Amino acid sequence: MIGILDPGPQTTVQDLGRSGQLRYGVPPSGPVDRRAFVLANRLVGNPDGAAALETTLIGPRFEVDAPCAVAVTGADTPVTINGREAPAWTTLTLKPGDVVKLGPARSGVRSYVAFSGGLDVPPVMGSRSTYLRGRLGGLEGRALRREDRLRLFAAHPPRPWRVAPRAVPAYGGEPTIRIVLGPQADRFTRAGIGALLGGAYAMLPQSDRMGARLSGERVTHARGHDIISDGIALGSIQIPGDGLPIVLLVDRQTTGGYTKVATVCSFDIGRVGQVRPGQSLRFRAVTVDEAHRLLYLADAALETGLREEIA
Repeated sequence: MIGILDPGPQTTVQDLGRSGQLRYGVPPSGPVDRRAFVLANRLVGNPDGAAALETTLIGPRFEVDAPCAVAVTGADTPVTINGREAPAWTTLTLKPGDVVKLGPARSGVRSYVAFSGGLDVPPVMGSRSTYLRGRLGGLEGRALRREDRLRLFAAHPPRPWRVAPRAVPAYGGEPTIRIVLGPQADRFTRAGIGALLGGAYAMLPQSDRMGARLSGERVTHARGHDIISDGIALGSIQIPGDGLPIVLLVDRQTTGGYTKVATVCSFDIGRVGQVRPGQSLRFRAVTVDEAHRLLYLADAALETGLREEIA
């Protein structure tokens, strides 16, 4: 078991998501930064989809009551064990009574905490992921609270690993997000498309797991912003009547009636989710063929990201 001493502002249980439920109006949920989540699980010897914690801006403080391994990835967050600094992006071995604390993120938004064996919470509709708006999955469909207790599946002690320094992402600066134009790019003026691709957009504080709301130059419509509602893919960039982009994320609505100018490539979704309020990003259009090539490179980099810790 782990006991939550301080939950942080929003810490939830997530796995790789709830597939096959969009037809019923239920989004997949799961981690916003999938790559960081998968690496956390691999560091503690888990399958990629084992349930772990996603934190927001400030992580939790928790105590373990049995030996286990833990790994922290994602946002650049200070980690301590019993008050002593510990490294992120590596396998950490814990003893009964150890207290782990994640402090305020120095860059990035979301951190991931994986435990050897994974978190044992009841699956709902085939997933342990928390969908906060629907109040389902995770622990009673909600964010963690003080004095919550979470059970871990039994697991053998993993071999210690760390993520190669070259594979640890930097979440500061102004990232360039790759997008494929469409499906309704023809509903925007040439100047509107130019604005989307030419300027920087700042992340608004109203952003959440449902969507990243941006401010910047308006993306002008050629013939209205309303369409007959259709399905919304992960990373769809909706442009409502005010002309300001919304990048739709893992807790998105399943259909919508606003025009969608483009879709963020899957390998850049996590980077969008790590942009802090007030931080800026830029968009760059790529072709579908180029997106496939970049996805192949991103998958290859994930497979080679770990290296065994030298004793």
